[in-house]
Amino acid sequence: MITLLLGALTALTALQAAPPPRPKPALVVSLVVDQMRPDYLDRWRSQFTGGFKQLLDQGIYFPGGLQDHAVTETAPGHASVLSGRFPRSTGIQSNDRGVPDPAYAMVGASGAGASPARFLGTTLYDWMRAADSGTRVLSVSRKDRGAILPIGRGGRDIYWLQRGTAVTSRWYADSLPAWVQDWNARKPLDQLAGTIWTTLLPESAYAESDAYDFEKSGRMPRFPHPLPSPASALAAVINDFPWTDSLTFDLALEGLNRTGVGRRAGGTDLLSVSLSTTDAIGHGWGPDSRELHDHVLRLDRWLGVFLDSVRTLADGPVVVTLTSDHGVQTMPEFAQLNGKDAGAVGVDTLIGRIGADLRRRYAVPFDLEMDSGLLFADVAALRARGVDVPALTDRIAAAMRRLPGIARVYTPASLAAAPASDTGARRWRQLLAPSTQWLVVATTREGWMWGRIGGYATHGTTHAQDVHVPILFAMPGGTPQRVERAVRTVDIGATLAAWLGVRPTERLDGVTLREVMRQR
Repeated sequence: MITLLLGALTALTALQAAPPPRPKPALVVSLVVDQMRPDYLDRWRSQFTGGFKQLLDQGIYFPGGLQDHAVTETAPGHASVLSGRFPRSTGIQSNDRGVPDPAYAMVGASGAGASPARFLGTTLYDWMRAADSGTRVLSVSRKDRGAILPIGRGGRDIYWLQRGTAVTSRWYADSLPAWVQDWNARKPLDQLAGTIWTTLLPESAYAESDAYDFEKSGRMPRFPHPLPSPASALAAVINDFPWTDSLTFDLALEGLNRTGVGRRAGGTDLLSVSLSTTDAIGHGWGPDSRELHDHVLRLDRWLGVFLDSVRTLADGPVVVTLTSDHGVQTMPEFAQLNGKDAGAVGVDTLIGRIGADLRRRYAVPFDLEMDSGLLFADVAALRARGVDVPALTDRIAAAMRRLPGIARVYTPASLAAAPASDTGARRWRQLLAPSTQWLVVATTREGWMWGRIGGYATHGTTHAQDVHVPILFAMPGGTPQRVERAVRTVDIGATLAAWLGVRPTERLDGVTLREVMRQR
């Protein structure tokens, strides 16, 4: 009897000590800041007052985040975040072979069509909908691939900006809904035309020099930067200015307000927002520029207003994640000024010569296309015409190894044989699906980018500056934490699924992050 009584008392004490279950979140907000390196958050943290400050002060921050695959471009990066899978599984291996699709015309403006037709498998949205058929999603970006790929093949409210106008494609709808038409009717570019971009803070707050003539390829290298007027002129260049991110936030908030996403009784919805201006400014002025510093400060302020507004609109707790699709290399001119080995690897002439030789011999183009070190080709057509493909790949690899700035070149055979300790080879294997038709892949020397030197910065390699991204989670009622270990963007979708209690419907590459799950 005494034993039973003590056992009952122990169980009662444990029951009383157990914390009450957390209320179900009303909304999951997935934020992707295009071309956002984690060092930006540390370099300028003392100047943040808005959204970045909120997330760093209140969330779990993994500064060692990785887009752990080759071809670090926008499309593969966005496709991996909420799918929990590497590009070898999602089927999205480059921008050009991502969402462009002439079969599904743009709705709301003229221009090339887009769809998720090439995306393979499922994402967090599909798993949420399998658990709750009422789950709603809204996805907004400046770029079509930034809006489409985090959601995969599902969803309907998927919108992006074309010259400052909100659009979608016929994959999703034949016409824009009334709320998007109303947003477009406000003509936001009319309000921005003629604005002058000056620094948000006094010049003394910026350690970066504003005296480099090579930035922006010699065009607009220094502050101030006037935005063109009238709006029709601004539309052609608006993507180069910070305000495109404010338009993206505004469109997302209008969508939340008008669609009811995040306000379902007892249900959890999904909002995906991709901010693309860091990418445009990083390409044009470089990651070490005053312009990039100033834009990140402006983005911090806008993000703070946005998060506050989302929490007001949502009918319950809000889960927030933030990451990036890739980083960026230091502009070669800037690196060289600082005594670093840097440059650009140009392969167009070599690949053009190889392609021309094959056409002369076989009267077939074989679709040779080089993208961030990956040489695509119609390998099946080559084999059908009796071409010795292994011998061809060996010849191409030997020629590429002679190019300045090349570190390693892999053929299908040598990539398969590369040891696990070869980080570059591992990232290529995590990009390439068995069905991918390719001849060679290559890595540059550290500090070298693909392309040409000409006053711009870019990404796409397997090196640290391109693959390192921030990963943050802000969970309801959680405590702040900085975690100094490497995690991957594919872990985001896996962790959100586990935190929400929904089951992925396929095998994932990502794993659940224990630091986040402890706060469930």
